[in-house]
Amino acid sequence: MAVIDEAPRSCDVISMCPVKIIRVPAQHFLEALERYPELSRRLLQLFIRRQRIFNHRFQIKDQPPAVKLANTLVYLAENYGRKTEVGVEIFNIPSSDLADIANITVTDTRQILEKLAKNEWIKIDPDNQKLHLLQLKQLSNLAQRVNAHS
Repeated sequence: MAVIDEAPRSCDVISMCPVKIIRVPAQHFLEALERYPELSRRLLQLFIRRQRIFNHRFQIKDQPPAVKLANTLVYLAENYGRKTEVGVEIFNIPSSDLADIANITVTDTRQILEKLAKNEWIKIDPDNQKLHLLQLKQLSNLAQRVNAHS
């Protein structure tokens, strides 16, 4: 974004797995956007997707912690999850990071995760750093309770 609007960078990125990074000089990136319209279109789609996510997070900001966490887990499952024979598997993000993403307290996050595990909606596999979403449909229903509490 900083290349396009000529403003300072607005955030950092933390990788949850090994990645390869390439450095592209700003001028080369801008030239590529002009030369390849498909790249511009895909970048615009990415910005729109991020705006929709921001809008959704704003909509749920006053929702109960369980609704916020369910929204976060469903989002992670839909965008980064891997389907398995028992549900959807995602990376077991530390509770403090999951709390930050969901915009709730670490205590609430841990309590809700414990309750979800007790009800067999999720299974936490700390040895393999996996979180298995066993009842994604129920989590989705909980996540959609936004309108009921608004």
